[in-house]
Amino acid sequence: MMDTPATLHEPIFLGLGTNLGNREKNIEAALQAMRNTHDIDVCNVSTLLETPPWGGVPQPDFLNVVAVVFTTLSPNHLLQRIKHMEHALGRTPSERWGPRTIDIDILLFGDRIIESDHLIIPHPQLIHRDFVLTSLLELDPTLRHPASRIPFHQYLEAIKSAAADS
Repeated sequence: MMDTPATLHEPIFLGLGTNLGNREKNIEAALQAMRNTHDIDVCNVSTLLETPPWGGVPQPDFLNVVAVVFTTLSPNHLLQRIKHMEHALGRTPSERWGPRTIDIDILLFGDRIIESDHLIIPHPQLIHRDFVLTSLLELDPTLRHPASRIPFHQYLEAIKSAAADS
C-alpha cells in the first residue's frame, strides 16, 4: 500500500498517555508540540482520564486523552513525527507496556486500514481499551471501526458487559 498523504477532511485520532513525572504537564507538552508543528492541526481533545496500567507491568496509573488532528502528512510521516516528539519530550526505550513519560499512538487515520511491519491502523488494541473507546466516543459518538464497520459504542458496551459479568 502506498503511504499517501492525508486529505484535509480526514480526521486522525491520536491517543496520548503518560504515567511518569507531572502527567498533566506531559500531556499538555505533547499537545503543544503538535500545535507548534506547522503540518499538524489539533482540533479537539477529550477529557483527561486516569486509568490503571494496561499490560501487566507494575507501574503508576496513567493519564490519557484522545486528540483529533488534521494533517497533510502521510501515516508513516506522521508516525515519524510522533516518535520524534516523544523522544524530544523525554521518552526513552523501555519494556513493552512499561512506564513512560509520554506515549502517542495513531488510533485512527480517517477510514484507512494500514498493516505494515511498523504501523497498524486502526490501532490493534483499540477495541479492547475502554478508556480509549470512551474518549473516542466523547469526540465523535458516530465513529465506526474502519474494517468491521461496527460502531465503537458497541465495543465499549461489550467491554462493560464482560466486566459486569466477571
